[in-house]
Amino acid sequence: MIMPFPHQSNSVHHVLVDPEDDLPDLVDDAGYPSDAESYATSLGSSILDYKWFNGRRFHAYNEGSYKFPNDEREQYRLEIMHSMFKLAMGDKLFLAPVQVGQPLRVLDIGTGTGTWAIEVADRYPNIKLIVGNDLSPIQPDLVPPNVVFEVDDVEEEWPPRQPFDLIHVRYMCGSIQDWPKLFQQAYEQTRIGGWVEFQEFNLVNYSQDGSLTPDNNVDRFYRLLREACDLMGRPVTVGTNLSRYATAAGFHNVHHHVYPLPLGTWPLGRRLKDTGALNMLQFLEGLEAFSVATFTEILGWSPEAVQLFLADVRADAMRRDVHMMHNFHVVYAQKL
Repeated sequence: MIMPFPHQSNSVHHVLVDPEDDLPDLVDDAGYPSDAESYATSLGSSILDYKWFNGRRFHAYNEGSYKFPNDEREQYRLEIMHSMFKLAMGDKLFLAPVQVGQPLRVLDIGTGTGTWAIEVADRYPNIKLIVGNDLSPIQPDLVPPNVVFEVDDVEEEWPPRQPFDLIHVRYMCGSIQDWPKLFQQAYEQTRIGGWVEFQEFNLVNYSQDGSLTPDNNVDRFYRLLREACDLMGRPVTVGTNLSRYATAAGFHNVHHHVYPLPLGTWPLGRRLKDTGALNMLQFLEGLEAFSVATFTEILGWSPEAVQLFLADVRADAMRRDVHMMHNFHVVYAQKL
């Protein structure tokens, strides 16, 4: 019997602070956000929208199972997230050692805007088929000929079909109740010799220099978000458990990598600085998306209280003297 063995590189190296970070100040002398539009421009974006309102669009398929919107603002944020993940991983779309020159079958779970599937098809045209599924049909109509999108709920029983060479799952934390079941269904539809890859957050902020304190409103925001998602049974701290889930499902050759995601441009070094810039953009743009349903429906906050709190969260997020980050976990494993 071949026993599974984990390959771990899941410790985060020390992230150095850039003492000469030359982006504009993010808060004024009173502690409130400075010109956010100027900041966004400094990060290479001009689409930040600081209008806070409750009118957000959510998906209709299996209504209520997913508490985050799918409107154009959220789709824009997901595009930022895709760029951030790829940058953090050194411009790689996946780490699993699949033979991309072969006519592979690939499944992308929770494809969102479909950008990952489309980019894989463009980068590796020999791949035979890439199926992307999601609760919302928000993907573009014009796609490479080997890409197919479908509306599906991966928490239900998967339909029987030909197994896949690679099953890719990314950024599903907060969306899944039964992670062991998801891994088991992925195992059943992975061909022998094929791979799965899960890329997920562990949404616990920290600093390596003690600059993040418990009274920081970003830290409080993440504590409240974790509480709400735990109450829904859809945790956002799954990253550290991915290796265990993969082994329990029967996968072998389990590899686990961890990438730090700084919040802001404070790190020393271009890759981490740019990663932090993208993380700041998606965080500021996504604050309402994260809280519009979770804080009101699950935690019982009023919409007005949420908006007041978000203003404090934005102010603390853009403080240059706080060097916070959280971790992005990538686990890939093989079916033997």
